[in-house]
Amino acid sequence: MDTKAIERHVLGILEAIGEDPNREGLRETPRRVAKMLEEVLEGTAYSNQDIAKMFGKTFTNEYPGSDNAVVMKDITVFSYCEHHLALMYDMTVNVAYIPHGKVLGLSKIARICDMAAKRLQLQERLCQDIAEIISEAAETPDVGVAISGCHSCMTARGIRNASSKTVTTTFFGEFKNNSELRDLVKFEDMKVTG
Repeated sequence: MDTKAIERHVLGILEAIGEDPNREGLRETPRRVAKMLEEVLEGTAYSNQDIAKMFGKTFTNEYPGSDNAVVMKDITVFSYCEHHLALMYDMTVNVAYIPHGKVLGLSKIARICDMAAKRLQLQERLCQDIAEIISEAAETPDVGVAISGCHSCMTARGIRNASSKTVTTTFFGEFKNNSELRDLVKFEDMKVTG
């Protein structure tokens, strides 16, 4: 990431909006913004395959032949919308997969979600990316992911609908055809009873 170029562009933005970049509160802003973007967009440097290798630490499944799903819920992440560079916040990710001989270390699931979110994203693509990375890292075709989150491009500008949330899902393999498996990752308000 070219942090010096980011600094130059942030300086230009400050000038373009009519601010004085030499005033005390803004003197270090270009450098601080460049450092922040380097941190919060770290995942830009990696492909899905890179992330799968980076966090693909697996263990032998002690119960071979078992079709029990591994489920991790309420993983918190944030990201930035590629359309407005606006914060996507209060994001919760639910992940489930069926092991086929290997299981991921639990912390690796959260790390995969975090790193995939550290890109300019669309929530729909983030859901897909996480599912693809989990599938590759755990070597399983059976993965389900659901994400619920708020988008400041909806809550703080434009329509300014502060209570809106966006929910996306991605289902691979057995999760596509089995509603009980899909229910493992869905949020409570998504489940249909009856």
